[in-house]
Amino acid sequence: MKTIHVTYHAMLREERGQATETLKTGARTAGELYDDLCRAHSLQWRKTQLRVAVNDTLRDWNTTLKSGDSVALLPPVAGG
Repeated sequence: MKTIHVTYHAMLREERGQATETLKTGARTAGELYDDLCRAHSLQWRKTQLRVAVNDTLRDWNTTLKSGDSVALLPPVAGG
């Protein structure tokens, strides 16, 4: 198990009901972590709708996670 710091942004923060959490996980990749979070918290966003950043760098969902990593989940933003 590894310790991962998760940050939820924008609509995901509202859906989750909190901005951050630190958790223990067996997920090997950012995608597996998100799948676990969806099951645990009934998140409705699909990975194809989101971007993921690992340690402040945009990555793909296959990025391998290690203990101590920070994962930011980034839904699309609207602007004008």
